[in-house]
Amino acid sequence: MRRRATLLALGAAALAAVTGGVLFLGDGGLLRDGGDTGAAARGGQPPATATVVRTDLVRSTTVDGRLDFSQRRAVKAAVEGTVTVAAPEGRTLTMGQALYELNDKPVTLLYGPVPMFREMKPGDRGSDVLQLERGLRDLGYGSRLYVDVRYDEDTAAAVEQWQKSLNREPTGRVGKGDVVFQPGPVKVVSADAALADQVGPDEPVLTIASTRPVVRAELEQTDGALTSKGTEVEVTLPSGKTVAGRVAGTVRPEAQASGGDAGAGDGITVEVVLDGGAGAASGEDAGKPVSVKFVSEAREGVLTVPVEAVVALRGENGGYGLQVVRGATSKMIRVETGMTADGRIEVSGPEVREGLKVGAAAS
Repeated sequence: MRRRATLLALGAAALAAVTGGVLFLGDGGLLRDGGDTGAAARGGQPPATATVVRTDLVRSTTVDGRLDFSQRRAVKAAVEGTVTVAAPEGRTLTMGQALYELNDKPVTLLYGPVPMFREMKPGDRGSDVLQLERGLRDLGYGSRLYVDVRYDEDTAAAVEQWQKSLNREPTGRVGKGDVVFQPGPVKVVSADAALADQVGPDEPVLTIASTRPVVRAELEQTDGALTSKGTEVEVTLPSGKTVAGRVAGTVRPEAQASGGDAGAGDGITVEVVLDGGAGAASGEDAGKPVSVKFVSEAREGVLTVPVEAVVALRGENGGYGLQVVRGATSKMIRVETGMTADGRIEVSGPEVREGLKVGAAAS
């Protein structure tokens, strides 16, 4: 994993060292050491100035990711046989098309949430019969079919009609290995069984996924808060196009899911759903990395100054201040600090306003 940027919050614990009149922050920024603030009170001029501006602050972490498709799962053979045809990698399949052929007979994709768990025949009842009848009707084989949970003689007649179109023996029954039910269209991710391979029951033939594009990215264990469902991200695709998305959840690393080295990679793999649905990544090269920017915190419309404009005040009260410059004079005012991002820090206080000219460290 290549991590490119992490912006940290300002806090007393982030002050790592005092060197040469500045206090260094953990993220590489710095605060000026106020030292003897009497010079400012007497009207001394700072080496440089900056302006208080109202803007949005965004703290983010950017990592590399890759395009993929959601809901990966294996299609396993229901019966023993020889793979005679398998759908090619990358193909999108819809209802009525063959996922693969076993013993020269197609195993057909139909839509429905209930998996194919039994042979269906006249006299059967159930939700699997209902979704079979819906599929037959939608494919044009149920002109006399009343769609319900009963497998009756009209269902058998529609099945025979469908079987003839597939060059199958018209038995009027649907074997356990004849159909694969899936919630909708699927994309073939990989062929797990090669042409002419012998497969037995429960052996994988294909790996499929939904047609919804997602991005998978790996975060460090310390970034656990960013893995929460709904965390907003910004994805830069291989073409340079930027699209918004949200974290859908965490997924198992592929090395572990496929039985590889469980110790490979100590990070957390997250799955990001892109706004815009199936067309969000259309035409993009899935072999190239993408950039994923995770937004951990955002503050809108706050008053900010460059980090180096904030002065660390000494004395028993401590805290932070700004050296306000008015013409040839200046004075120190006390401020409260907030979020830090991109070299700017949020400031507030009764005397802080937009457009105020303040002292800063020399560049």
